[in-house]
Amino acid sequence: MTGVGAVLSQQQGNPSRLHPCAFFSRKLNLAERNYDVGNQELLAVKLTLEEWRHWLEGAKHLFLVLTDHKNLEYLQAAKKLNPRQARWALFFTRFNFTISYRPRSKNTKADALSRMFAPEENPETPEPILPEKIIVSPITWSEETLLPANASTTAPPGCPPGVQYITRARRTSLIHSVHTSLGTGHPGINETLSLLKDRFWWPNMAADVRRYMQGCEECAMSKDPRHLPSGKLLPLPVPNRPWSHLGVDFIMDLPTSRSHTCIFVVVDRFSKLCRLLPLKGPHTALEAAELMFNHVFRYFDIPEDIVSDRGPQFTERKIQEISHYLRTFCHSHQNSWSQYLGWAEYAQNSLRQPSTGLTPFQCVLGYQPPLFPWSGEPSDILAVNHWFRERERESGTQRTISCNVPCVGVDGQPTFGGLTHLPINWGRRSG
Repeated sequence: MTGVGAVLSQQQGNPSRLHPCAFFSRKLNLAERNYDVGNQELLAVKLTLEEWRHWLEGAKHLFLVLTDHKNLEYLQAAKKLNPRQARWALFFTRFNFTISYRPRSKNTKADALSRMFAPEENPETPEPILPEKIIVSPITWSEETLLPANASTTAPPGCPPGVQYITRARRTSLIHSVHTSLGTGHPGINETLSLLKDRFWWPNMAADVRRYMQGCEECAMSKDPRHLPSGKLLPLPVPNRPWSHLGVDFIMDLPTSRSHTCIFVVVDRFSKLCRLLPLKGPHTALEAAELMFNHVFRYFDIPEDIVSDRGPQFTERKIQEISHYLRTFCHSHQNSWSQYLGWAEYAQNSLRQPSTGLTPFQCVLGYQPPLFPWSGEPSDILAVNHWFRERERESGTQRTISCNVPCVGVDGQPTFGGLTHLPINWGRRSG
């Protein structure tokens, strides 16, 4: 038995005859097909009463249910029912009806409907428990939005091959996107220009980048020099391959952020690629060794040489760059620095290094990841949308705070500064 069928009829006319009022049919699902014959016949009665409940429930007159299964005549008088029949019997108490047997040869209308059941609007299609692949959301890059805007513009003769020419109307927005992205972290003039030259070109690009950088308020606030002039460096030997010689150091006494108070910095001296690992409270040599193994050695092999705090001439520069990045995005909410630590690592590994002429990603991976990790397209996963919106909101908050910070001094106000590092020639008193 694969389906059920029923006909709702009413006596009418003189002489009185049964005239059909409605028809009903439905396909049984896999579980219902496993019922025994008695339960399937009783299920047909239940489904029919549910379908026409608005006509039959609460009717004053007794109505008759005709079925070709004779055992159902004794349902209302049965003393022992299985759990399924007991639930259905409780549903039947809402209707005033009796069940009567009619041979199949006379029950042709309902029998035909049970054979030719109406197909379901949403047929059941079994899905595998573990699908082969899951599409969360198509990946699109912000760079793709520039292609249609410049498609109708012909590049001038001086445009190098393999790069995209940018029209004047989109140059400032492109510089802003590259410079302020979480994946770059407000780099310097040369670094920003290097990131742009890899993919884009327009005349006087360097002058436009320098002009934009001179007006960046966040860079002016967070990257003001805070140290004395550095002494002469003592360069270390140049390694022959990536991750053979490492430099490690700690950034200590940070505001508590998700229970973390310091950062363990690991830098590859060959490629300048860094790993930034947050730590909770005071650390021991064993904890530092476990971090090195779990986050560095297991991915990049055991190094030949590690320079610790006895050689800060290498890691100190990287720590300054990391501090500048975190200060740029966390100067108003200093206890949120751990949320930006992954982006700080991504930004540092995306910047071209003067010593190699390549980015750390290019040295180790062989390619440069995208500058714009997300284009703002909505995702089907609510948690993903929420995460990206929070990052956008925090970035917007930083820009708003930067615009509202009052100026330290005004025109005409006397200014005082230290003269220790100014090359002033005092001269000699004659006579």
